[in-house]
Amino acid sequence: MPLFLTQVAYSHEGWAALVKNPEDRTQVVRKPIEKLGGKVKDFWFSFGDYDVVGVVEFPDNVSAAAIAIAFAAGGACKSVRTTPLLTSAEALEAVKKAGQSGYKSAVAGR
Repeated sequence: MPLFLTQVAYSHEGWAALVKNPEDRTQVVRKPIEKLGGKVKDFWFSFGDYDVVGVVEFPDNVSAAAIAIAFAAGGACKSVRTTPLLTSAEALEAVKKAGQSGYKSAVAGR
């Protein structure tokens, strides 16, 4: 199944709710992810622009988009970012296909 990087930044309200009632949100989000055919690889808390990052498998882009929309609609997140991940083999295949695409750069000499 395709892998996706999920990055979530909590809203002020989301953090306030967690401070008031601390809980492992990984367990809470696991069920809706699985209901959409996905599988949680792992989640981590992080510093910076995003508070949580995770790697999740989904059967397709629509399912990955659906959970991102559900997270964003819930109100506890001020930002949700989903990035498709390619294996090294898939990236190499993409590079080879790019070379066969016939695209010509607008930069002189290329």
